[in-house]
Amino acid sequence: MQFYYGHQMPLRVLDEAEFWKHQEEEHTVVIRELVPDLETQYVQALARWEKDFAAAHQQVVRYIETVNRSKGQVSPRLYQDILQLISFCLTQSQQFINFCRSLMEDSAPISSNSTAKVVLNHIIVESEYFIGVAQTILYQC
Repeated sequence: MQFYYGHQMPLRVLDEAEFWKHQEEEHTVVIRELVPDLETQYVQALARWEKDFAAAHQQVVRYIETVNRSKGQVSPRLYQDILQLISFCLTQSQQFINFCRSLMEDSAPISSNSTAKVVLNHIIVESEYFIGVAQTILYQC
């Protein structure tokens, strides 16, 4: 991510979050479809994750619309709300990574499926990328 956006930075950060929350939502579907014999508790947990990511994604979209309507005049309050949302998204991604790691350790169908493990590791790397972007923004403020 480039950091020369100036007053557009809140919108750029939200764009990143919008993209990655949608990606993580799709990743829950990928896992369920890749491992059709996945244990019921994990299928149900992934369905909850999908809904949670969709809700976070919608919240980010609402903030993008708010920033767009503000015509570049982001108030300190709105800026703080954006940072709080990004912090929430970061934490959500960290928790999802932990969940994915536990899937690889605890799910028999995944532990015996090398393709599923490769895909889960890739999903983890992608979520870690978003965390790195989000941390960079949060630590600059």
